[in-house]
Amino acid sequence: MSGKRPEDYARIKRIVKTDEFSSVFRLRPVFRTTHFVLYARPNESGHARLGVVVAKRLAARAVTRNMIKRLAREVFRKSEWVNSDFIIRLNAPVMRRNQRASSRAGKIALATELTELMKSQRLR
Repeated sequence: MSGKRPEDYARIKRIVKTDEFSSVFRLRPVFRTTHFVLYARPNESGHARLGVVVAKRLAARAVTRNMIKRLAREVFRKSEWVNSDFIIRLNAPVMRRNQRASSRAGKIALATELTELMKSQRLR
């Protein structure tokens, strides 16, 4: 297959460099939920890009951090965005060490919160 699928998360759709993260973080957060903060900035690249920041002190287990990143990328892929850089940052602890990161209820709650976070930008 030669064409890219719309659900692909190619490197050009990611914020990867430190200075790119810094330029978005300099701006004020545009929306907050219980656990997350969203930063947004217009760009001239012709497509939307996403960066996800999950601090170890807020999600101690790697399994939990990776699950949050996967959920954020999935919500981003399912949405249509143009010419903006978004950073989603975990802002509050999500699961204690003794909780399972793969619990269905936990994933659904976080996915719902991330969807709410990204929908906030559609209204603008």
